[in-house]
Amino acid sequence: MAATLALVAAACFALAATLQQKGALGLGGISFAHPASLFRLLRQYWWLAGTAVLFVGYAFQAVALDHGRLSVIQPLLVTTIVFALPLGYFITAQHVGRREVIGAIVVVIGLAVFTVVGDPAGGRDNAPNDQWAIAIAVVIVLVGVLMVLGGRGTLERKGGTYGAAAGLLYGLSASLWKPSADMIDAGGVSAAFSHWEIYACGLAGIAAFVVQQVSLGTGRLAPSVATTSVLNPVLSVCIGIVLLEETLSLPVWHKVVAWAGLSLAMWGAISISLEREGDAGAEPAREPTPAAPAV
Repeated sequence: MAATLALVAAACFALAATLQQKGALGLGGISFAHPASLFRLLRQYWWLAGTAVLFVGYAFQAVALDHGRLSVIQPLLVTTIVFALPLGYFITAQHVGRREVIGAIVVVIGLAVFTVVGDPAGGRDNAPNDQWAIAIAVVIVLVGVLMVLGGRGTLERKGGTYGAAAGLLYGLSASLWKPSADMIDAGGVSAAFSHWEIYACGLAGIAAFVVQQVSLGTGRLAPSVATTSVLNPVLSVCIGIVLLEETLSLPVWHKVVAWAGLSLAMWGAISISLEREGDAGAEPAREPTPAAPAV
């Protein structure tokens, strides 16, 4: 059931990203250098619809994490890029090539191998504060580096780089939600709000949301969604294994095959991103549908 909810969340995230991008088309550049550009999104019907769908996805993801392992639920969100390809083609006129289709198939196969063979289990509900502090500091540094790099290069690179930063923040938020959900189950909402984890979870999620809007504002859906979908589960799996002590099933060959499957899925998602960047100067995209009128 938890895995099914994760797949539904992934489909919601893909639809949300596509609708939000549709709302951003025609508004000009969306950037941190011009904060007013972010507020202009609030006047677009399609962007508001996408945001509503995004929160529905958050709800499905939250329930999935509450009932499943972090190392299982988060990798399934890589399927977001699989759902995003056809949605981007029909809704925002994104080009979908053969390599992207093959990459999507590879993602599905790799995730199936990881989930079935790896079968992550065990673990603990939370980790010591000092371990969380180190993990959060590392994420902040990496996000800072990506944000600096995101201001340079092509639109494809900007979309992918900011998407990667958003993915790290989403992964941190999801990882912090896991102990927060356990606190809610054990002592109610008041118990969770008496600890720092739920506040950090919310701040990371909000930051990820804002950064993702700049990424989607480039108009390059595939690299944006691909890098977000890759970095989100990669960080979550690392935190699940290192901090929450979740383990893959024995014997050893199960672990080897499981990691190979997850690596294959990540390679498939990355190849989709690279294909979009490689096609940027070679094949013009179909004419995008104009943005919805302002509210």
